[in-house]
Amino acid sequence: MGNNQSEKKYEEERLKQTVALAGEQLKRAKDMAEKKKAKIIEAKKEARENTVHGITSLYNSDGFEALVELNQYMNPVTDNIIDYEEEEHKIFLLQNMIKSPYFARIDFKFEDEEDFEKIYIGQSSLKKNDRQEMYVYDWRSPIASIFYRFMPGEAFYDAPCGRVTGKLGLKRQYEIKNGTLEYFFDADVQIVDEFLRQLLSQNTTAKMKAIIETIQQEQDVVIRDMENDLLMVQGVAGSGKTSIALHRAAYLMYQGLEKKLSANNIMIISPNTIFEQYISDVLPELGEENVVSVVFEDMLDTILKGRKIQSRNEFLETIITHSQFKEVHKNSIEFKTSTLFKEMLDRFLYDIPYRWIEFDDIYYEGKCVVKKQTLKDKITGRAETPLGIKLEQLEDYVLESIFGTGKGRGFKTEKNLVQQEIQKFIKIDVVKIYQILFDNEDYFYTLIQNDKPSESIKEIWRSTRENLKTGCLHYDDAIAITYLHLKIYGTTVYKSIRQVVIDEAQDYYPLQYEIFGLLFSKAKFTVLGDMNQTIAKKENMSLYGQIQKILDKKKSSLITLNKSFRCTNEILNFSLKFIEQSPEIKSFNRKGDSPAVFTDDNPERFIDKIVKEVEICQKKGFQSIGLICKTESNSIRLYERIKHRLDIQLIRNGSISDLQGVFVIPVYMSKGLEFDAVLICDADKQNYNTEDDKNLLYVACTRALHRLNLYCEKEGSNNEE
Repeated sequence: MGNNQSEKKYEEERLKQTVALAGEQLKRAKDMAEKKKAKIIEAKKEARENTVHGITSLYNSDGFEALVELNQYMNPVTDNIIDYEEEEHKIFLLQNMIKSPYFARIDFKFEDEEDFEKIYIGQSSLKKNDRQEMYVYDWRSPIASIFYRFMPGEAFYDAPCGRVTGKLGLKRQYEIKNGTLEYFFDADVQIVDEFLRQLLSQNTTAKMKAIIETIQQEQDVVIRDMENDLLMVQGVAGSGKTSIALHRAAYLMYQGLEKKLSANNIMIISPNTIFEQYISDVLPELGEENVVSVVFEDMLDTILKGRKIQSRNEFLETIITHSQFKEVHKNSIEFKTSTLFKEMLDRFLYDIPYRWIEFDDIYYEGKCVVKKQTLKDKITGRAETPLGIKLEQLEDYVLESIFGTGKGRGFKTEKNLVQQEIQKFIKIDVVKIYQILFDNEDYFYTLIQNDKPSESIKEIWRSTRENLKTGCLHYDDAIAITYLHLKIYGTTVYKSIRQVVIDEAQDYYPLQYEIFGLLFSKAKFTVLGDMNQTIAKKENMSLYGQIQKILDKKKSSLITLNKSFRCTNEILNFSLKFIEQSPEIKSFNRKGDSPAVFTDDNPERFIDKIVKEVEICQKKGFQSIGLICKTESNSIRLYERIKHRLDIQLIRNGSISDLQGVFVIPVYMSKGLEFDAVLICDADKQNYNTEDDKNLLYVACTRALHRLNLYCEKEGSNNEE
């Protein structure tokens, strides 16, 4: 890109000064890190020398004093380690800054001032030490929002002190590699679009990358939102929802002292473990510590400790495979995660202390000291206190009634006997209590109240009764039992979480959002979804209204992102055939090859076609090639047929892999991922023939950046016509 020579000379000199300044600060940071490292070694040595007798005393009568002494010596070690880690983080940022200190510049004239100020914007900030002059502004700083939201002309940004207005005179972008200025250009709409188009035309990487140079105006609004307790984003495939969520997490970690969040205050709920790994580099690349990322099954395991639970992927296999169990399993999860079933569970919870706990009179030394009715009365009040907590408090009440406030000091044996009696009814096995619903058919139907049970509900009741005998909880039952557990006992497991990011929001059911509300009652939420990418159920925009009602936050907002940046025009237009076409979905207007559908009923020729296409993609230099099948069982069959001809990996439930090379993957595990090329390898009518299957095809097609083809071993799907 052509640049005025004097401007180029100025920019090269400015870059040289910036790199030199960062280099000076890097040297000081390294020296400081060495000093702090020496302090840690010295403090550890001192602790060893002065507490050796104290450590051995931990196990005798002087243990408490020894522990206090040990703690006094270890505190300086801990403090020095924290200081050292901060210095190491500073070194990491400065090393990156020397390679590429900034990517943009804006010239901004503040209102009532005559001159424009040059504002350089980078991944992190850089100050001159003497006057605290800002040499480079962090991309998350308030003034940097001008770069993302405005073209030259009138502009403003929102600062802690209020809105700041002025004029944007120049908007410049740079390509800097290893401290060398490759080129720069002054941006207008056409040039910015062309720059983004070139970036999007590149091959994908093994892991998701940061996008700070290309954040769009509507994306920046989501990233910087601080007003809403519940921010919902409906974004089409390829609109950058996940990238936005991660950059939003980085932004929240950057904010001022009152609002700033640390990594352990943020949780990302991911669709699967492959996706967790795929996004794992973004925050570290932005200079931030990685936040906690979990899949929903992790939460079930955490709450229902020790229970064997069917995974979500195993459950999905049953409801997207054409099997005899498909409809009953699909109806089952829709019913058990519905508002109706939640209301039934709430009525059941109310009944538990009245009908399903067998209280006994408490005897001590042959006398009845506490009547069972008294115990029942104690737990049927105070509706705001969880039942499990009230039951546990009964133990204190009974012990005090017998032994006084000392809880039986001097009566250890007698107290243990009384406690054993109490334990019979104060400990609730949530799985067993849930089984009551499916051991008492008449009672179950009374909980429906005004509605008569449909034949579908009766079938669900019968199948669930049998399933609960197997010892492995089905995924839908585990969700319902988790809800019961949280209502009975509550939890403090996630008490530090203040911001929750839920990705692929359309795939969760109402009862799961009830669980999110119970687990993260004090947190704010960022919820990202696309109704057209729903798997195994029908969903529409009304889900966001349900989420808003369930999470019940003071201020909420729904933002729509309707531009897709991932796929070429041709791939996006082909993909839109599988959904109810929406004129709101827009392509970024990147050209490419048209997708094609290949059919061959000869098994050998069918595999030949797939192998040939993979080889074509490899010759084009594509780094990631996804062979997508509808189910895991289909993926395994294809892998076995093709593994001797290609260097290929099979991605299945629980497996983790860097997304470079050639992969076979079930469609439901490809959610959120992207590949340079996609081959849908089982696109025939016997696999895809329902309305739900259209969504699966849409998801599979929109994983492709540059090339998409579909392969049918038998007759092609009606959905492709």
